[in-house]
Order: sequence, then C-alpha cells, then structure tokens
Amino acid sequence: MPVLPSCLLGPLWDQFVALLPEHVDAHPLGCHNPRIPDRTVFEHVIAALVHGSGYERIATPGCSDRTIRRRVNYWAQIGIAEKIHALALQAYDRMIGPQLDELSVDGCITKAPGAGESAGRSPVDRGKQGLKRSVATEATGVPLGIVSAGANRHDSPLLVPTLKVAKERVGELPDRVNVNLDRGYDGDKSRSALGELGSTGEIARKGIPAPIQAGKRWVVERSHAWMNGKLRRCTEKRSRVVDFYLYLSAAIVTLRMLIRRATPRYRWDGRPTTRRLK
Repeated sequence: MPVLPSCLLGPLWDQFVALLPEHVDAHPLGCHNPRIPDRTVFEHVIAALVHGSGYERIATPGCSDRTIRRRVNYWAQIGIAEKIHALALQAYDRMIGPQLDELSVDGCITKAPGAGESAGRSPVDRGKQGLKRSVATEATGVPLGIVSAGANRHDSPLLVPTLKVAKERVGELPDRVNVNLDRGYDGDKSRSALGELGSTGEIARKGIPAPIQAGKRWVVERSHAWMNGKLRRCTEKRSRVVDFYLYLSAAIVTLRMLIRRATPRYRWDGRPTTRRLK
C-alpha cells in the first residue's frame, strides 16, 4: 500500500522531476553501475518522511541507503523542497486564495536521536536531543514559513524570524495582520515585536486554561499534527537536509489542502475521491 495516496504523490513527483536539473554522466570510462532512477529514490525519501525511519531500514536491493543519502544531500543543496513548497503556495493562491489577515504561529518539538546542527536538549524529553520547528500558517492552516531550531530554544525568539520567512514566501501581507499565539508568547518582547512589524496579536494569557481561549490558532496545531505524521523522528544532522524534509512535508500539507478544498469547487479528469483527503 503506498505511503501517500496517488492523488498527492503523482502531482508532487511531476513537479519535483520538472525542477531537477538534467543529470550529466561525467565518469571518464563509463563503466560504473547504472544510476538509480530519481523516481525510485524519491519513493524511498517519501517512505523515510512518512515513517521517520533511517535510510538503512527503508533501503532495498534496488536502492541502497548510501544512494538515498547522497541524492537527498544533493536535492537539499539545490533547494528543491523550498521551490516545491513555493509552487504549491502559488497554486493555492490561484485556485483558492490564502486568508492572510489572520496568521497563527506555534512551535513543535520532535525527536532528533541523531543530534546534529539543528538539534538541542529537549525540555520535554528528559534532555534528549530534539528538533523544534516554528511554523506560521494562514487562517485555514496552510503552512507559509518554517524555521528550524534546537528543542532547547524558546518559542518567543523564533516568532519574528518565522513571520519574516512567511512574508518572503507569500509576498506582501495585508496592512493589518492579526497573529494568533499561545501563552508561550505571552510577554512584552512578543508584543513589541508584533508592534514593530505593524501587526496585532491575540495572545493567550498565562494562568488561564487553554480550552477556554483556543481561538483561531488551532489551525496551526492541526498543521503540526499533519506534519508530525511525516516527521516523527528526524535522524538528519545537517540543517539544510532538515529544512529539505520540513519544506517537503509543508508542500505535501499544502497540496493536500489544495486538492481537498478544490474538489467541491472544480471538476477535472481524474479528480480524487479518496476519503483520506476529506
């Protein structure tokens, strides 16, 4: 059974392969083993993304773990995941339209047993190595910007970098933007930072039970839950490879929301009917 439905994997691969530069075989003798197709490696990468497994566990006789690692490092170096996510945002903008007047930002900690450049001691996992990602979403939960950091970093200092990344990826924001935050951002620094950016903030207060004031920020928590299904454990050590998986996961979430919201509005040949997208 595929790790992703074909209605997601098919369009994702079509755009992915279109962005790949043409491979030039520079071996002087031309007698080495045949190159593993990019599609084969891509399917193994998706399996690693979904299951959170190391490459040794998902390697097959037709694609070794070294091949996966080399190809992922190359794809991360050319920034292909960031390009895929940007294209998914552009498609969502054309067909649905993001609601940028309400943004939500939140951080999420996941395991990083291999440590690495983006890892840190997790305060919620007995000091084990962990990865924190700060995600900004629009009003319906579409991921706009992502910042990776160690699990020991507080959410508050990552607020401004996350909003700046989101602005770079979507262009100009409305004149008045309201940012929804949980009580981890309840402080003068966060409010001052939002004021400098020209935004207002709806921040949960410390000491008040969260269910009473869930507000509009639940969409970013839902997006985190979708991304956690594909990023249970990060075994990468290089920051650029970590960002590759983060943006690839964000592209899948964006594409999923695009297809789900476009299905009742548009009709096209091969329109998906799977319930997994409802």
